[in-house]
Amino acid sequence: MIDVPEELAVSQAKYNGGAGRAFIAALPGLAGDFLGRWGLRLDGPSLHGAASLVLPVRRADGTPAALKLQLLDEESEGEPVALRAWGGDGAVRLLEHDPETGTMLLERADHRRHLSRLGDEREAVRILAGLLARLSDRPAPPGLRRLDDIAAGMLAQTPAAAARLGARDAALLRDCAAAVREVVGEPGDRLLHWDLHYDNVLGAEREPWLVIDPKPLSGDPGFELLPALTDLWNPDPAALRWRFDLLTERLALDRGRALAWTLGRVLQNGLWDVEDGEPELDAGQVVIARALLAR
Repeated sequence: MIDVPEELAVSQAKYNGGAGRAFIAALPGLAGDFLGRWGLRLDGPSLHGAASLVLPVRRADGTPAALKLQLLDEESEGEPVALRAWGGDGAVRLLEHDPETGTMLLERADHRRHLSRLGDEREAVRILAGLLARLSDRPAPPGLRRLDDIAAGMLAQTPAAAARLGARDAALLRDCAAAVREVVGEPGDRLLHWDLHYDNVLGAEREPWLVIDPKPLSGDPGFELLPALTDLWNPDPAALRWRFDLLTERLALDRGRALAWTLGRVLQNGLWDVEDGEPELDAGQVVIARALLAR
């Protein structure tokens, strides 16, 4: 029996509507098909994120692995491309992939050991910075989404979004857009994870820590930094600047460009918030933007 968690069903219905409900209904059969096709047996209870079902399994030779089933969309279709490019260097290995459904068999990491639970904020930031440096030290493979296209779309949406915010938030949104305009002509070509927060780093045997769940993008590594600032939240501006300085130093980034692309990430999240009907920008991201701009 394949257990499909109710939380995953609710999330799929919320974000993907009818397609999400159909995906949930098909999951038990789909999982059963791949267990047979790839010679797998279940090895623990179902796990899930907001969009995928992950089944701990063992291969025929006893090797532990993780079977990941998800809707094939613009985000998920790039995941196997990135994992192949990294080849296990700082990220879990891709063992099998079905292009038609997006189903993947992955190297298994320890879902009980998240970097977010390390208990040492500064050491967690150092570990994440090191992983970011390794992952972005590669040109992006062809066919991935591109930061220049995303940035152009953000800039086009900014005037209408700012008009729906209060004066202070609207001004900050416009400041973020102005920063992006300064760098949009040089969007970069590195392979970006795009969602590397501390819960997407798990303990493992092959390496102390491995990255999971990329939403890959071709672009400037400065666009990667915001999750490392928002997660393990510390509202102290000095602490936020320490994190930002460590990240830019470890990734060997120009601080001005990294600041511009970090503000671009604040802009992106702000546009999403406005689209979702939020009346103001996320308070934590406002704190981050102002702390970095004040220096």
